[in-house]
Amino acid sequence: MAASRLVFKCVKIWEPVAFSKMRRFGLRFIGLVLLLTGSTMALADQQNRPILLLAKQMFDGENFINDAAILVAGGHISATGPLALASSTAAEVIDLGDATVLPGFIELHAHSRFQNVPAETILRHGVTTIRDVGGPVFPASGGDGSLRMMTSGPIITAPGGYPITTFGANTIGVPIATEEQAREAVRQLIANGAVVIKVALEPGAETGAPWTSHHEHGASKAAPAKKPWPLMSESVVKAIVDEANRYQRKVTAHIGEKNGARIALNAGITEWAHMPCAHIPDTLLQKAFAQQVKIVSTLDTLSKCPGISGNASRWAALGGELLYGAEIAHPDIPWGIDAQELFYMMRLADMTLVEVLRSATSKAGSLLGIPLLGTLATGAPADIIAVKGSLNKAVKKLEYPDFVMSGGKRVVNSFAN
Repeated sequence: MAASRLVFKCVKIWEPVAFSKMRRFGLRFIGLVLLLTGSTMALADQQNRPILLLAKQMFDGENFINDAAILVAGGHISATGPLALASSTAAEVIDLGDATVLPGFIELHAHSRFQNVPAETILRHGVTTIRDVGGPVFPASGGDGSLRMMTSGPIITAPGGYPITTFGANTIGVPIATEEQAREAVRQLIANGAVVIKVALEPGAETGAPWTSHHEHGASKAAPAKKPWPLMSESVVKAIVDEANRYQRKVTAHIGEKNGARIALNAGITEWAHMPCAHIPDTLLQKAFAQQVKIVSTLDTLSKCPGISGNASRWAALGGELLYGAEIAHPDIPWGIDAQELFYMMRLADMTLVEVLRSATSKAGSLLGIPLLGTLATGAPADIIAVKGSLNKAVKKLEYPDFVMSGGKRVVNSFAN
């Protein structure tokens, strides 16, 4: 009994002391939790905080505008100009000074996944959206601080045709021989995420084309002329176009000379993946213009082709639409914006700087069917790049942008240094 009383007394003495210690510990723990929670919430608020970009000049996807103000919120552009200034009371202000702000470039002809080009490298060099046309097929992804990427998947071609001749089947090329195989190939590619269907109509005969360096047709004493690579028939290509259209997809054709061009036109294809390498007769170019064909430039990678300059200038004289594409992942092509491509478009196709920039931004975004992509209009994805100073006669600086934003998230900002 005495022992019990002693234990009871000890407990009674310890209880307030222990409770007091526990209370102090609990309060400190709760305070720490509140502090950490508050810090996390403050960090989240900072990350979600609207951003107001200010710059001396802006190309909005259509025209140049002085004294730019762009308010970014929720991954999109919420306002521009005076309205952006009026709505920016809670925004983080980033003053880019004498910079020129533009939409991120859209590359319509890339092989980045097939050649394992790092997406981060492409993004940091000014291209915020790419369309991979020839390589693995994946659903569209990115655009939220990462490179926005869309794919065509492997190129549909004739058995033994290009690009199987160079790279083999099932990696970059799918061989088909019949209309039913053609339709099934299209359905499978679309089911796996293809945003466009690419076909090869390439006999491999063009001098200067990088894909024919091992396939020269000129006979010599040492080696006889090789047979042209096989082409899909017009009826098979028409089946591909019809099936793609059923699923609201377009077809882009790799062509380099007149035979492929003729098949593409007769089958109803409205996009050429390259400016053709060999000379294209005026009658075919005129038919392409009448059918509203769009041509992706790739003038830099095909600059050794003897027909490229004449085709580009005659296409421009017709008023044909030329869209920017540099074939990222091709040897000697930058992993980002290709200023040489822009130079060729201005020189060979007689395009102005504004026209070239439109081809790489708003017009390319329209082709991809993503609302307002490639513009800096209200509601557009906040894919933004900027370079210091003016672009007049200085497009080379676009290859190394000083500011890059993807979906409202900053990727590059040398103005902070």
